[in-house]
Amino acid sequence: MRGVETVVEEYLGDLGLRRGWARNTVGAYRRDLGRYLLYLRGLGIEGLGGVRAADVRGFGGALRDEGLAPASVARALVAVRGVHAFAVSVGLVAVDVASGVAAPDPVVSGRRLGDVLSVEAVEALFVAASAASGVFGLRDRALVEVLYGCGARVSEAVGVDLADVDLAAGTIGLRGSGGRRRVVPLGAGALAALDVYLTRARPELAASGSGGAAVFLNARGGRLSRQSGWAALADAAGRSAPERGISPRTLRSSFATHLLDGGADVRVVQELLGHSSVSTTRVYVRQTPDEPRQMY
Repeated sequence: MRGVETVVEEYLGDLGLRRGWARNTVGAYRRDLGRYLLYLRGLGIEGLGGVRAADVRGFGGALRDEGLAPASVARALVAVRGVHAFAVSVGLVAVDVASGVAAPDPVVSGRRLGDVLSVEAVEALFVAASAASGVFGLRDRALVEVLYGCGARVSEAVGVDLADVDLAAGTIGLRGSGGRRRVVPLGAGALAALDVYLTRARPELAASGSGGAAVFLNARGGRLSRQSGWAALADAAGRSAPERGISPRTLRSSFATHLLDGGADVRVVQELLGHSSVSTTRVYVRQTPDEPRQMY
């Protein structure tokens, strides 16, 4: 099996030599596919035959969370779809898993359309996360519950250590940007999912390696990476709502909006999200009914 790097180089050579694309255009594709290679490497994927549609969706979502403009994300996904189509055309893989992965939604006032899930859609996502096989279903359910249950960024969730979890107090410690730590409450559902995972699944995963203090572990017993956290969510999203681009940011937005829908004070939501300024939290108020907006 040829490695992903080799196939990418063959594809770029095909663009430049056979199709006669301009050097600058090929260079832009090279940069975008370089990001893709790093992403797949983080997932432990060495060949395109091991890539799933959920992985491609996760890559697009990861780029959005890095702050890339929708046009830049769309361009990167075009490059990714191109290399997968090339691999099919030369007989390296049988199925083009990237062909149905869409570009990001248009942006309105800096927010993606459809960025907030209904409570029912969130619950369906929890169920879909549980459908992963064996201990991974328990882990993924707990991870998705934490992402939504406290509005955590994926890097914050996979960075949680055992000492950060206090099931008796119902809290979890998160480390945000700049290393700032905040302790936030978790709902009953997230606490129950964490308890089940820590009791029934984590010991089995930990036996495979040295995950140390990490709460969320991979199949080798090491700390779950940011990319693998993305992939776990993308898998669940592919089962519950394949037509939607659900990302950790989607769950974070849904968490904030649902709190404000219920009448929570915007400054409390600011603290829970770890925003340094309330003006950052204000964007969620715009999507809520009149009462929370007037409260703000």
